[in-house]
Parts: sequence; structure tokens; C-alpha cells
Amino acid sequence: MLPPHPNGLQPSLFLASSDNHEPRMNSDQIRESPAESASSWPAIDAAAQLKLENQKAEDGYYEQSVTRGRSSANRISLLDIARERVDIISEQMHLLPNEYLEELKGRLRAMLEGNGSSQQRDEFMVLQRLVQRRSDLTAETLIKAHRVQLEIVVAIKSGIQFFLHQSMNLSQTALIEVFVYKRCRNIACQSQLPAEDCLCEICTNRKGFCSLCMCVICNKFDFEVNTCRWIGCDSCAHWTHTDCAIRDKQVGTGASPVNGLGSAEMQFRCRACNRTSELLGWVNDVFQHCAPMWDKESFLRELTVVSKIFRLSENTRGRQLFWKSEELIEKLKGGVAETTACRSILSFLQELEMDSPKSSEAGINGRMMPPQEACSRIAEVVQEAVQKMEIVADEKMRMLKRARQALETCDHELEEKAKEVAELKLERQRKRQQIDELESVVRLKEAEADMFQLKADEARREADRLQRIALAKSAKSEEDYASSYLKQRLSEAEAERQFLFEKIKLQDQGSRSSQSNDMGDPPQALYTKIHEILKSV
Repeated sequence: MLPPHPNGLQPSLFLASSDNHEPRMNSDQIRESPAESASSWPAIDAAAQLKLENQKAEDGYYEQSVTRGRSSANRISLLDIARERVDIISEQMHLLPNEYLEELKGRLRAMLEGNGSSQQRDEFMVLQRLVQRRSDLTAETLIKAHRVQLEIVVAIKSGIQFFLHQSMNLSQTALIEVFVYKRCRNIACQSQLPAEDCLCEICTNRKGFCSLCMCVICNKFDFEVNTCRWIGCDSCAHWTHTDCAIRDKQVGTGASPVNGLGSAEMQFRCRACNRTSELLGWVNDVFQHCAPMWDKESFLRELTVVSKIFRLSENTRGRQLFWKSEELIEKLKGGVAETTACRSILSFLQELEMDSPKSSEAGINGRMMPPQEACSRIAEVVQEAVQKMEIVADEKMRMLKRARQALETCDHELEEKAKEVAELKLERQRKRQQIDELESVVRLKEAEADMFQLKADEARREADRLQRIALAKSAKSEEDYASSYLKQRLSEAEAERQFLFEKIKLQDQGSRSSQSNDMGDPPQALYTKIHEILKSV
């Protein structure tokens, strides 16, 4: 019988993740969810932190390393958010533009993505240490925080970049609960802590731990479902990564929990309750429910996990399952279809179940079990099976409710995205039409400009030709005018000369007849005047 799945779901069923609210299958892509484990690289590593503190003076390094210096008077930095009072930063952030706040979130996202330099990792470690050391960050003070400020401090403390995404729609109260370890930081879970009011030592003492979705050993969560890579405890329903359990030696051989007889079989010992769970039946249940849904790569991974679990098995059935897993791995690598491998392993597991020693318990050690004892044993088994079925039914109902809510949310988001896509397509068509119209107008204007330029060139050449003609005619007119003027002056001078000549002649005649000087100027003066007139002409 299978315990509840991490995030409160059955391992053999689908899981609606927090990323896109669509049913997830067994796939490597599930690991790329935005809700990453808080113990990935951004979290403070104790050795690295100690080295960092020993190498750099604490206060001076905090001042210089994060976001490359202090912020200006009207700007704040990630360092300011990590160490300054909540109310002061909140007031400043209300005055900042949304573009700058998104830039701050983008800067922190770059640190959390894990692709940056060692300097970015050191800067994040400094920010995380500052936030974790503060005692004033309580639920009462964080109520006053700006929304972006709260998202940033939660992302710094948890190391999960999904808290910075625009699609993150948690309320401010939920973010505060995540920060103070009252709510699971796994976006797909979001259970109140401790989960299901569990009072075990781990859920009580380990801050932020959620028994529904986190590994008891490594404290990480992921979105692997329909898989053997998570082992659930039959007693307390806490979950453990199979690899973590094998590495921590929580998987090993032990006597059968039913009768304690026969060879040892592979068992899982839960660290939370220290009880054991039988693994062969668990593998059988997982394969019966999930194997038909796996693709070839998933089948190879699951068979590899089964091979790791039963590699050291001392039980005959466990060894046979190990050999069968190795055989199918080789066949799948050789090109056998996953459907063939699925039928083969399911048939093999059914044969192992039929060969189970439980069917022959009554004849062990050569004795017959009394009817009363047999009825009591059967009643105990039936009662245990009914209790487990009730637990599974409750978990299935919770899973169904969550899956329905996730599906409704997904449908709503899909409708909104479809509307946005349609609007963007219409806008793109309008813009394209406008661009085409503008291009046609530009081509028309260019053609008009070329035509006007051609006409202007022709007009300029015509103007030059007319100007040359005008200059030639003007020069000829001036020449003709000067010639006619000179001719006129010459005729006038000739007439005046003739007149003066006649006058001189008359004076000469008068001087002969009389010796008086009353007739005018002397002849010498008249000759001089005539000479000047001729000279001017």
C-alpha cells in the first residue's frame, strides 16, 4: 500500500505543479520548476561562509560587494533592503518607479539562477546572511513592507527565485508565513507548517520542513511523481529521496516485518519514526500503477533505481528483481520498446507476488496454524488494509481537489493568454498595415522628390542659358548705346565747330573792316575753345 506522495499526492498518480498547473508525468523536465529547492547553491554553505568571513572584514565587505556600492539618495539597492529597517525601505520603495523595482528583482534573479560568477554567489551569501541574522524581521514588521520588498527578502532567505516571478500570485500574508516558517516554501504544496499538525521531532524542530513534500534527509523538494525515486514511510507518511536513503544507509536488509522468518529482505528505515517499510511490495505497487505511463527514458531511470535498491539484497525474490532490472536495462538500451519492457516487468512482479512466502506461512516449521489464530491474523491484515485504504482515499480526495483547482486556474490563465495573443496578433496586423501604408507614402514622396529634382535641374539649366543670353544682349545694348551716343556727340561737336568757325570767320572779316574789339572774344580764345570741344568728343 502506498503512502501519500510528496506535496500531498499519491506517487502513482498525477501531480499538478505550481509552475503551469498541468498534470506532470515522470520526466527530467520536472526538475526545472521555478520552485527550486532552498538548499541549492544560493543557500549559505557553512564552510564557504566561514571562509568568506575569515577572508574579508565583515562590515567593509558588506558595504562594497553587494550591488557594487551604496545606493544614491533616491535609489535603493539589494544591500539596503537586506539590512535597513522595513518601514524606511518601504517608504522609499513607494516613491520609486516600477521599472526600477523590476530591475532590482531581475538583479536578484540573476544571482539565484546559478549561472553567474563566484562574485555573484558571494554577494548572495552576504545578502542571505544579513537577512538571516536580523531579529526585527517578524510577521508584525513585515506587514508594513512594500510588496516587492517582501518578495525580495523571502527570495533571499529561501533561495527560491520563483518568489520574484511576475506569475507568482501569493498574497502578502502567505509570503510572510513563508518567511517566518509557518507555510511551506514549495509553491506546489503551500501547506501550513507543521504539515497536518505533525508532532514528530523533525517537523517540530526543523524550521521550514514540510513532511508532505520534502526529503527527511536532505530537506529538499522537487516535482518528481509516479516514480521510485521517492520512498514514503508506511507508518508516518514522511518522504525520503531514494538516493538519499541509500547514501545514508536507510535502505538495507532486515527480517520480514510479518513473521520475522526466512531470509532477510530489503527494507527502508524512516529517519522520522525509525520504523521499517518493506520495499519489494512498494516497487510492485509503483510499477503496477505508473509503469504504463512511462516513456523509455523514464523506464531506464526507474529500473536503475530499483537496481540500486536491490543490489545488495540477500532475499531470493530481491536478487531475482535485481537481475531482471539489469536485464531490462540492457534490452532497453539495445532498442526494445518500453511497452514490451513494461509487460515483462509487470508479469515478473506478479510471479514474484504469487511466490510470496506469505501464502505458506501456515505451514512453516511443519505445523498447521490454528483456525482461531488464522482468523485473528486475517482480521488484523484486513483491518490494516482498510485503514491504509482510508488514508489513501483521503489523500486521493485532497489530490483531486488540488488537481481540480489547478486545472481551473490553468484554464483561466490559458484563456487570458489566448486573449492576449489574439490582441497582440491584431495589434501586429494593424502595425503591419500602418508600416505598409507609410512605406507606400515614402515611396510616393521619393518619386515626387525625384521628379521635382529633375524639373529643378532643367529649370536651373534654362535659367543659366537665359542668363547668358541676357548678359550677351546687355553687353550688345551697352555697346550700341555708347556708339550712338558718341555719334550724336560727334555730330553736335561738328555743328558747334562749324558754328564757331563761321563766327571766327565773321570776326576776322569784322577786324579787317574795323579795329574795334567790341565783337566778342579774340580769335585765339575761340581757337582754344574749339580745340577743347574736339578733344572731349
